[in-house]
Amino acid sequence: MSKTTNKFSPEVRERAVRLVFDNEGGHESRWQAVMSIPAKIGCAPQTLNEWVKKAEVDSGKRAGIPADMAEKMKALERENRELRQGEEG
Repeated sequence: MSKTTNKFSPEVRERAVRLVFDNEGGHESRWQAVMSIPAKIGCAPQTLNEWVKKAEVDSGKRAGIPADMAEKMKALERENRELRQGEEG
């Protein structure tokens, strides 16, 4: 399994997402708003678009599992895996 590193701080990501939401009305589409920002912060448009979608999920504007719940599930899955390994050994 590959592990990606976060090149951008949470503050930079939040600011970029906020810029998309704030500037969305001045563009014909969300994608145009997304495309106007990456050059300013040095990320790929697709990356910023993923950040925007995650922000919508976390705020309840889009269906999906919020980040805090996903982290809890990941921790529980890890704990279950460790417990199973302990039982086997």
